[in-house]
Amino acid sequence: MSQLHGGTVTFVFTDIEGSTRLLQELGDAAYGEAVATHRRIIRETFGMHGGTEIDTQGDAFFFSFPRARDAVTAAVGAQRALRDHDWPGGHAVRVRMGLHTGEPHVGDEGYLGLDVVRAARISAAGHGGQILISETTRALLGNQLPDGVQVHDLGEQSLKDVQHEHIYELSVDGAPVAAKPLKTETSRPGTFEERMEARITSFVEEKLERAFERRSKPQPDDQ
Repeated sequence: MSQLHGGTVTFVFTDIEGSTRLLQELGDAAYGEAVATHRRIIRETFGMHGGTEIDTQGDAFFFSFPRARDAVTAAVGAQRALRDHDWPGGHAVRVRMGLHTGEPHVGDEGYLGLDVVRAARISAAGHGGQILISETTRALLGNQLPDGVQVHDLGEQSLKDVQHEHIYELSVDGAPVAAKPLKTETSRPGTFEERMEARITSFVEEKLERAFERRSKPQPDDQ
């Protein structure tokens, strides 16, 4: 793994919304192709803007960026590429993304602190196609938004483990703000499919957080 960014870092979590349903609709082969294309788009777009891939679990990614604006530009570019791709059978792959900026301590085991957890919880609160950012990331952006992007204030939200966070949504190319409420501590999933999706999301988040702490530890070749 390349050397970790120090100082102020912007973390980005992404994952496919409704991946189980998509697998059922596409079948194993077509779903595998869709996930592979999704991975290529995320890696190429994020890498182009200076992102470092920390880990991936299933269809979820974890990246870090040294600058908040680069992270936002990468997220916007990836959402555009995902939106415009010709997906198998017309089944769009919808990805949610969450960003948070902090100044985590870099110890022997990698990044330390709640910033990575906060980024994961912000991502988990979203829906497919959304880009959600924390108040800190929003402040660092200022008026330097990518072309075609608007900021929408979603107010203070109650997130698992980190409690309250003021969240903003970035809409791309005039896309409307999601009508559905965010998936926060005050909005419990109702249907069986929503409950299963919530359990899967929670499992992936925990796996990513543990893997992040393990794999972000500097290796001998990095020192």
